[in-house]
Amino acid sequence: MATFISVPLKKSSEVDMAKSLSKFVKDTYPAGEEQTEYVRAAEELNKLRKSALGRPLDKHESSLEILLRYYDQLCAVEHKFPFSENQVCLTFTWKDAFDKGSLFGGSVKLALASIGYEKTCVLFNVGALASQIASEQNLDSDEGLRAAAKFYQLSSGVFAHIKDTVLSALNREPTMDISPDTVGTLSQIMLAQAQEVFFLKATSDKMKDAIIAKLANQAADFYGDAFKQCQYKENLPKYFYFHEVLPVLAAKHCIMQANAEFHQSILAKQQKKFGEEIARLQHATELVKTVASRYDEYVNVKDLSDKISRALTAAKKDNDFIYHDRVPEVKDLDHIGKAALVKATAVQVPMSQKFTDLFEKMVPLAVQQAMSMYNQRKSEIVNCLIGTMRESTNLCNGVLASLNLPAALEDLSGDSVPQSILEKSRAIIQQGGLQSIEQLIKDLPELMQRNRDILDESLKMLDEEESTDNELRAKFNQRWSRTPSGDLYKSLRTEGGSYRNFLDKAASADQVVKERYSTHCEMIALLCKPEAELTAAIPSANPAKTLQGSEVVNVLRSQLAQLEEVKKEREQLENDIKSAQFDMTSKFLTALAQDGALNEEAISVTELDNIYGGYTQKVQQGLKTQEEILGNVQTSHQEFSTLKQSNSEANDREEVMKKLASAHDSYVEISNNLREGTKFYNEFTEILLKFQNKCSDLVFARKTERDELLKDLQQSIAREPSAPSFTAPAYQSNLNTPTPAGPVGPTPTPRTVFAASSAPTNPMSSAPPQTGPTAPGAPPAAPSAAPPGAPPGAPSQAQGPPYPSYQGYPGYYQVPMGYNPYSYGQYNMPYVPYQTPAQPGYPGAPQPQQHPYGYPQQPPQQQPYYPQQ
Repeated sequence: MATFISVPLKKSSEVDMAKSLSKFVKDTYPAGEEQTEYVRAAEELNKLRKSALGRPLDKHESSLEILLRYYDQLCAVEHKFPFSENQVCLTFTWKDAFDKGSLFGGSVKLALASIGYEKTCVLFNVGALASQIASEQNLDSDEGLRAAAKFYQLSSGVFAHIKDTVLSALNREPTMDISPDTVGTLSQIMLAQAQEVFFLKATSDKMKDAIIAKLANQAADFYGDAFKQCQYKENLPKYFYFHEVLPVLAAKHCIMQANAEFHQSILAKQQKKFGEEIARLQHATELVKTVASRYDEYVNVKDLSDKISRALTAAKKDNDFIYHDRVPEVKDLDHIGKAALVKATAVQVPMSQKFTDLFEKMVPLAVQQAMSMYNQRKSEIVNCLIGTMRESTNLCNGVLASLNLPAALEDLSGDSVPQSILEKSRAIIQQGGLQSIEQLIKDLPELMQRNRDILDESLKMLDEEESTDNELRAKFNQRWSRTPSGDLYKSLRTEGGSYRNFLDKAASADQVVKERYSTHCEMIALLCKPEAELTAAIPSANPAKTLQGSEVVNVLRSQLAQLEEVKKEREQLENDIKSAQFDMTSKFLTALAQDGALNEEAISVTELDNIYGGYTQKVQQGLKTQEEILGNVQTSHQEFSTLKQSNSEANDREEVMKKLASAHDSYVEISNNLREGTKFYNEFTEILLKFQNKCSDLVFARKTERDELLKDLQQSIAREPSAPSFTAPAYQSNLNTPTPAGPVGPTPTPRTVFAASSAPTNPMSSAPPQTGPTAPGAPPAAPSAAPPGAPPGAPSQAQGPPYPSYQGYPGYYQVPMGYNPYSYGQYNMPYVPYQTPAQPGYPGAPQPQQHPYGYPQQPPQQQPYYPQQ
């Protein structure tokens, strides 16, 4: 009797996960031990996929463990890499588990760049392999029964989980094998089989008959639910797999109901309800007879039938000679209770007991993104503070240069070059003078053009692929079902547009630097000359020796010393701001673990305020101090200028020294700007190369997907009929219409043998007769007559339900009249009558009326074997 249903595995194409994951790791993490560890983990994950999907799996728990480990790794890695079509693009191709393909092409398959799709398909294989392992267990031992129940419940839970999550995981229509209807039906079938295993365990342990009857009745209920789901889901019968499953479900429903009736009859005997005992045994007899006549090629019920028959014979004999108890109608019997001892095992990650996260040290993608945003906010604050301090320093230098300080205090002799000017000259010469600046300016256009070429080439690849995609979409219309390239490339084009804006701004900055260099070029060249030439170039003036040692000069020198102290403090403060660090990773991980989500902005703003709030106050205090000192310097300089001797030579000399001081400051700033510009272009080249690689990888993946889709379309077109369908001639329809000689005979029994080919039987092709016991005084049912026009000696055709039930059995609808599960597509073929000895009708079943097209009509007086709701 123990015929159990298992599910075939899905098959997948090979995918090189290590290449894409390693590339992301190398682009994201700096070279070092951490990067090496993640690359090694990516290679291990790729090997694990090959072990789980790249070879046939034995029906053993060790093979299931490999699948579970791979599924757990997918769940762990899903939140640590940006899997998408335009980032880490991994295209997974899976075949439909139930589709066997056709003569002109392969089986149905679907390719998606979705880690959720990979998880769903792997989980389907977990449920399928669990069902196969359960079906291989030895049910004669307690250990085998426990293992079978465990794996069937696991399989049921896995399929139920897929039913609830597949649509959200794929965001598109899945293949039929992982559709909610299909996996929901498979889940119910596995749950029914788990309940049957518990019934077998209870029977083996010789538990009380009341308990065994409830277990069997619940198993019959589960099998009936599974049968209804197969029957009323219009997509499922398209699979030949479900054509094979349907008769097994129908037979199992009958068998479990017969077992429930048998054990309930034993309980009735113990309670001295001998009439009820006989009624239940008679109903159980009808059930097993139905199974034996219709489904004997799927299940064997001889042992059960003999046991029930012996019990019924003994019960009738005792009742006829001793008890004389009235035998009630089946519909008047009390309902048998139900006891569900099974439950679908919930999917909880990790599913494997030996799971170890290969990327344990890698933070989740949400934390990576939060860290990126935090670093961006941090850079904005740091740049703002440093920029404010540098701007303040430049302002101070500009004010002092306009006042010719400190050179004016050093040039009291009027005929020598001030020491500060000489120091500025030596500093410029050490840095390379004009030659270094001119070389940097000369290199900028080349660096700029290199970056523009990389960006243009990247966007050109996207344009060409999108153009090809649009042409194929226009050619194939609805058949071209993949994501449009225009939609897929939006983020990349936005990224490329921002890069182009950066280059445009950099070009504008380069022009500003060049103009400033042109303004101060002459004075910078003068500072690069030897001291003798510099002295000759500066106009001389009459000495003002009376100012040496005066109070005004001392005050000015003191104020300039204060400004230098402010500058030194500012430099130290800038170093402190740059070196300030805080471990935000642990902060984000803690928040993610506690709340399940990250409010990056709130966390970052709070922490940045704690870190840089004190630095901000110091910067503002330095600005205020500098402003006060500069005000005092300007006042003291006015007094100093009044005391100086006023003549044209002195004014000319002071004006030249102002220009020299300003030229030095401009040289330093221009040099810094040009070096920063060169560094920017070189670093930006690396960024653009990564962007180019990203575009190239995506375009390559799209081309591969395009070629695969074109191949599938060509196969699909090849499978289409080359000639239009036509209508059969009118005279041929007479073969299926009644003739004056008499109506066409009834539909043959489901157990039909095909003459030309072997095809499975159809267990649902006839209308259900009355299955209850014959009413007292009713005449016995006459054998069914042979159909008109049949050859002499032709046997009558047995008419009966797929599995009868008694009136009042809750929860089922009547099976549709003339239901034929093989009436879809290539399986729609006529039956050839099965030649067997004449078989009488079921007890109480009147002769069915004949329909013009050969389908028997349900007798008006007949009770449906499923009660109407």
